[in-house]
Amino acid sequence: MSEEKPPSPTFFQKVIGKFFYQPLKSRKQLMQVLEEAEDNLVIDAHSRSVIEGALQVESLRVRDVMVPKAKMILIASDASTEELLKVMVRSSHSRFPIHNQEQDRVLGVILAKDLLSHFAENGGGEFNYREYLRDALSVPESKPLGALLREFQQSKSHMAIVVDEYGEIAGLVTLEDVLEQIVGEIEDEHDKEEDYIVDYGDGRYLLQASTPIGEFNEFFEASIKNDDFDTVAGMVIASFTYLPEQMSEISLHGFQFKVLKTDSRRLHLLEVTRLKQEPKG
Repeated sequence: MSEEKPPSPTFFQKVIGKFFYQPLKSRKQLMQVLEEAEDNLVIDAHSRSVIEGALQVESLRVRDVMVPKAKMILIASDASTEELLKVMVRSSHSRFPIHNQEQDRVLGVILAKDLLSHFAENGGGEFNYREYLRDALSVPESKPLGALLREFQQSKSHMAIVVDEYGEIAGLVTLEDVLEQIVGEIEDEHDKEEDYIVDYGDGRYLLQASTPIGEFNEFFEASIKNDDFDTVAGMVIASFTYLPEQMSEISLHGFQFKVLKTDSRRLHLLEVTRLKQEPKG
């Protein structure tokens, strides 16, 4: 009687074997397992992207995703009810920092629904924001994004004021900003098209990887030729000759490019700094 051969291990058994009998020792190995899982239809492309995004969040800092101070919508502490209402309607946001301009300090945050409640209950009249002022969470720009997400969960906050090493306002970050690094852009009917390039004001620029080369040249007054690629992502990938991993850096055409967000298929966000030119002579 011939012996029966044991059945060949299934893909799932292979994965289990990798996790429990051959411990993963690097993120690269984990990414390979995820790629194999998608190839074998165990997970779909979106699920893989979300898992990769969750892993990358731990490597990012608040400064990498914050809205810089120059683009923050701040309401002056001496603003009238009419001025406050105009800002709220024009921006379509739900949370607003109250700003003491003399001290350059955020006193707290008010919600749009508080103003609506005031009008509903009182039929108009002046709105005293101090009665509704909520504490503003303050975080350093060097804080890891994963730690910020956990702090948002614990404090039940949706917004934090970002401060630099001197304690001055550097920007603003929301829960949505963090979640978008995991699941991708979350847009609603009020969202406007985001700028391709955001100036942080300290020599760093946040760049959508899909920025056309022409727009990059116009913004930075550069003269990069785009015969072989149409976007900055195409240029960076062509220079690496492969899809670079998160936090990879490369110097090109007088600029330093750092990969902030990527997935298994394309680049999403880059940080750009202009390289200093050595003096001639």
